[in-house]
Order: sequence, then C-alpha cells, then structure tokens
Amino acid sequence: MATLSLVPTSTLASSSLGRVNRYSGMAFASSVKEIKGDGNLPKLVLTSTHVEAEIYLFGGCVTSWKVASGKDLLFVRPDAVFNGQKPISGGIPHCFPQFGPGPMQQHGFARNMNWSVVDSENVEGNPVVTLELKDGPYSRSMWDFSFQALYKVTLNKSSLSTELIITNTDKKQFSFSTALHTYFHASVTGASVKGLKGCKTLNKDPDPTNPLEGKEERDVITFPGFVDCIYLDAPNVLHLDNGLGDIITVKNTNWSDTVLWNPYQQMEACYRDFVCVENAKIGKVQLEPEQSWTAIQHLSID
Repeated sequence: MATLSLVPTSTLASSSLGRVNRYSGMAFASSVKEIKGDGNLPKLVLTSTHVEAEIYLFGGCVTSWKVASGKDLLFVRPDAVFNGQKPISGGIPHCFPQFGPGPMQQHGFARNMNWSVVDSENVEGNPVVTLELKDGPYSRSMWDFSFQALYKVTLNKSSLSTELIITNTDKKQFSFSTALHTYFHASVTGASVKGLKGCKTLNKDPDPTNPLEGKEERDVITFPGFVDCIYLDAPNVLHLDNGLGDIITVKNTNWSDTVLWNPYQQMEACYRDFVCVENAKIGKVQLEPEQSWTAIQHLSID
C-alpha cells in the first residue's frame, strides 16, 4: 500500500460544534458555500450546472444530491435528528471503523464526530471539497489508535463521487471495517438492483446474528419485504432502478462488498420511500503505520 504525505496537524482548527473547521485563512471555492443547516449544524452546499449537493460536517455526511431534473436522489429519514450527538439518519453516513454491531457502538464513531474542511476547489467548473477526521478522546475511548480519514467529494452535472482515504498515523498496526450506508430515494415496490447475480451472500433475514450463507441467483433483485443482505466480492458496477423513473449507476473502486437494506415495517413511516445500496468493506483491512487504504464511490445518472 502507498504511504501518504500527511496533513500537518498544526494547521487544523480545533473541533467545535456549530462552526466550520478549516485551515486558517482558507477560502471556499466559488461553487462551495457554508451555511447553517438543520439544528444550526454547519453545512456545505456544492453547486455545479443545474445540480447541487449538501454535506453536513457532523458525521461528514452527504445528505442531498439534486440533479438537473430537480429530484433529490438521496433520502433523509423523517426521524433524522440534527443535534450534533445522534448520527444523521440518511444521505451517505460513514460506517467506520466498524460496520454493523461489534465491540464498539453500531457502525463505529465516524458518523458521530465533527469533520473538518481541509480543501475546497473548482475543477473544470465542478466543486470539490475534502474533509478530514482524526482521532480524539471520543474515538480513542472506543478504538485506541491514531488515524487520519480524508473524504473527497466531487459534484458534476451528472455524478457525485467520493474518495475515502484511511491512513494509519499510529505506531502500531490496526484493522477496521467500513461502509458508505447510502440511502437512495425510491419507491420500494418498484425499486430493483442489477449486477449482483452469482455473488456469495450473507442474508441477515431472519436472524441478523447468524447470517445465512448463499448465492444470489437473481438477475434483478427487488425489495418485497425486509431486506438485509451482504454480497461478498461484488462487482464494481451496479444499476439501481429507484422506481421513480431514474436509473442510477453505482461504480466503485476497492469497495469489495455490497449491502442491500430496507427495514420494511420496522420503519412504518418511511420504508416505502427509500432503499439502501451500500458500498462496503466487510472483511478487516489491516494497516501498518503510515500505510493507507483508499476506496472510491461514483454515483451517476444518465
């Protein structure tokens, strides 16, 4: 694995709820603005030609991707809380350094922490921002390692791309699992996913603590009821029909697995309006000191 040139810690502003943390004196690109979002949490708004994305610094969570048609292709649950304590339920939450249940809290701590802005630029008229998360007392209370996570978000007229780089800044090896828990706006009765036929599956229905191993035989996967299934060694291109007239291509580099999820009647108020198609790394990634791991997600619409 490649070694990164790390961002100097002395140039980072201290973390503080309610304001944007960024390099001292750093100006935002013209296509990026900072505003107060729900709960007065700081939010970045990225704009390109007829498209827009929103990112909350709490959790480093992309919560909106509006395309030229005016549709928002991402979904935030109506029960989402914007209080700077509970993770934002919707958009593209981070699961790091643990996916699912385990020794620490569900899905780790990255979605419960304030990320900082370390770069903002226009590339050929398209906004690009880079966020950073580093260890602190809160993370170390659960996972006693020093790390740096960089999250680069790029918006253009037909796509939303993210690049996640995890670097071991400790003096000892660590391991982690991770995912982007992406919520897509959908009509659950009409939504379907293509591209997973032949994958080994770990189906958490009916018993999430004892997943059933299997193999996906369907060309087209639908969401007729409760769905919580891991697809191991998934292909790097999938196609989501959201049942609302949109076909979303989900491409990835180095996200080796895919998770499909819909809670069905466990979330009676909103399960009909979304599906989750998650790029994930279920198996443990091991990093030696100064080593990095990189994964890219590219969402696009025709």
